[in-house]
Amino acid sequence: MDIRLRGPARRRATAGATLAAVIIVGVAPGAAAGPPTVLSPSAGTPVCQVRDGRLNEISGMAATGDGFVMVNDSADEETRRRIFFLDADCAVVRTVRYPSRPRDTEDLGVGADGTVWVADVGDNDRSRRTVALWRLRPGGKRPVLYRLAYPDGPHDAEALLVAGDGRPLIVAKQGGGAGLYRPAAALRPGATVPLARVGQVRLPSTRTRNPFFFVGRGVVTGGATAPDGRRVVLRTYADAFEFDVAGGDLVAALTTGTPRIVPLPDEPQGESVTYSRDGRSLLTVSETADQPPGTRPTILRYALAPAPASARPRTDPAPPALPGADAPGRADRGGPTSAVVGAAAAALALLALVLAMARGTGRAGR
Repeated sequence: MDIRLRGPARRRATAGATLAAVIIVGVAPGAAAGPPTVLSPSAGTPVCQVRDGRLNEISGMAATGDGFVMVNDSADEETRRRIFFLDADCAVVRTVRYPSRPRDTEDLGVGADGTVWVADVGDNDRSRRTVALWRLRPGGKRPVLYRLAYPDGPHDAEALLVAGDGRPLIVAKQGGGAGLYRPAAALRPGATVPLARVGQVRLPSTRTRNPFFFVGRGVVTGGATAPDGRRVVLRTYADAFEFDVAGGDLVAALTTGTPRIVPLPDEPQGESVTYSRDGRSLLTVSETADQPPGTRPTILRYALAPAPASARPRTDPAPPALPGADAPGRADRGGPTSAVVGAAAAALALLALVLAMARGTGRAGR
């Protein structure tokens, strides 16, 4: 799901209700256990610029041994519905078509054996009966489709994680507590496999600047697993949250771990995140469909700091104000007045988003 709109057939007014739920739940996402470590926010270092005009709605990216692999977000144009392979300079060197039309491809991950998994799990209107994963073997020319069904009704999702054993994990896009879902049985082409809810992740609140203000800080838009399998990262429109993984257990890491926060301030519409091949940096890229003409997607690099050995409990429940973060206002100081101000701000933001989404129509579910 994208908060901004792109084209008359992409969104419909009922999406306002979806965002209302996100705002109500996501204004104050629950904090993970323990005090998170926050790196000083800074602009990412440009790596390369994607100049291929077919890639302007990049929703998923992974680094490979010789470059990158990317997918677009539910592209309306047929030429953009591909799995794109790029070299280290961001030039497209190969594309792979889907054998049937995908609904809403929102993320991808690459397994330890080089298998590419594409998460066709976007559902802005929460109307899909099934979601899907596409699997492309190394060097393959035709991805295989696997259908899945949630156990508790439709969810919008934009993040996919691939464990060291190759098992995919879907992270719902919701504020407060994002549900974690994993296939409950072996994937089979032509069959619908049930998903099992295996937990939820609660991200700490931040004040990092982003185009969508507090809404953008509370929803998960992408994820990735480190090449060594010992770390995992989730991102919002504003920040990246890196967790340590013990014994390959991604669910335990996300549900009980304390993340290190990497601010990603002012990215235009950041939905993609991955690790560099050496695991020392995070790489991100934004969609550019709604940016000024001529704007090209640029991969940005954010250096990672070593995980701290220990940390003392934090006495201040809010993270410190940092350069690149929104300055705290009166609502941050608590009290009855702050509650009123906060509610009014939320209502105004919701109204603006609903009015913006009143144009456009959605697609039928899979």
